[in-house]
Amino acid sequence: MQTEYQQRREQLMAKIGDGTAIFRSAPMAVMHNDVEYVYRQDSDFFYLTGFNEPQAVAVLAPHHSEHRFVLFVQPKDREKEVWTGYLSGVDAAKEIYGADEAYPISELDEKLPQYLEKASRIYYHLGRDRTFNDQILRHYQSLLRTYPKRGTGPIAIEDTGPVLNSMRLIKSEAELELMRQAVAIATEAHNYAQEIAAPGRYEYEIQAEMERIFRVRGGMGPAYPSIVASGVNACVLHYIENNRQMQDGELLLIDAGCAYGYYNSDITRTFPVGGKFTPEQKTLYEIVLEAQKQAIAQVQPGNPFKLVHDTAVRVLTEGLVELGILKGEIDKLIEEEKYKPYYMHRTSHWLGLDVHDVGVYQHGEDKPQILQPGQILTVEPGLYIVPDTKLAEDQPETDPRWIGIGIRIEDDVLVTSDRHEVLTAGVPKAVDEVER
Repeated sequence: MQTEYQQRREQLMAKIGDGTAIFRSAPMAVMHNDVEYVYRQDSDFFYLTGFNEPQAVAVLAPHHSEHRFVLFVQPKDREKEVWTGYLSGVDAAKEIYGADEAYPISELDEKLPQYLEKASRIYYHLGRDRTFNDQILRHYQSLLRTYPKRGTGPIAIEDTGPVLNSMRLIKSEAELELMRQAVAIATEAHNYAQEIAAPGRYEYEIQAEMERIFRVRGGMGPAYPSIVASGVNACVLHYIENNRQMQDGELLLIDAGCAYGYYNSDITRTFPVGGKFTPEQKTLYEIVLEAQKQAIAQVQPGNPFKLVHDTAVRVLTEGLVELGILKGEIDKLIEEEKYKPYYMHRTSHWLGLDVHDVGVYQHGEDKPQILQPGQILTVEPGLYIVPDTKLAEDQPETDPRWIGIGIRIEDDVLVTSDRHEVLTAGVPKAVDEVER
């Protein structure tokens, strides 16, 4: 992978020209008192370096005569390593991670100016680390003050997102291999969950078995907090308590993905706990499934990203009108968003190093994002008949037989050269496949 990280850095440096880009590692996060969460590197930092330690800074300075890629890292410290694990150190930053030069992180303030003073601008994302934001701003302001004497130096700070996100949006073959593995592990877990779910079991039992598979198969763990939502809990989009006992006659909605090599899968399936849909559950499920099928059909190169959502919305709205849950003319209901009490989220998001991966969805009001080969997006329509739904204006009261049903079906879809590939096709979703 080191060759790939180098290629990414070269591609980014070609984009920033005579600028200097600065990337900060993710901070450690405290769980409680002096206990920290398992460390997870900042995605941008990892994408460019493969370096998985905190307290590090990467500098890309394509205009520098010798040091185009510089790492500031924690030095080797035997006493510290006994407590918290081995550190790569300064030498390995060059020998293993390919830095042209490396320094202890304590020397950042001293060494950084030499990589900024001839740059036309600084590329840096002002993130949540306010102390580090202030540190970069101080260097920028100091160089601005001395600019008249030198006639060189950064005169602007530009966010790294627009230049880097477009790169991350198109997955390489190496990235696709990691994502396929994340999908394969999650597929096994979802299929096992459908086997063992039964009335009387608790949501957390299903969660535990799925996350066991994530780790046993070599994954890093859940890609996000697993959602295992039975009955009315399925109407809560991000329900994560997972502590309810499942009952016969209910649906179970599982939204769970695996992280593997820093890349993520994201799968949702909804199925009957007792093995058979009720007539109402089956009717709503088939509407959602049809919406997903038609939306997935729109995933092909050259189509606008928003067409996937627009397609799902139309099928869902038509289905709700047919059932009498909504009333009115289809186009007007869509225009006025009167479907939103029952379908309140978007149909897709990008997927990759982040579960909700970087990348724009619209380039201004009249210029949509166009799907391109190598992009991966989720397709996840749903219907949620929430018990206390606030109805849209002029819409009928909801028949009680629908209330409390929540359904979502989600797949991960790769845009290919001529169409698409449903990466998560190994998890059943047809009615006759999920019933037992």
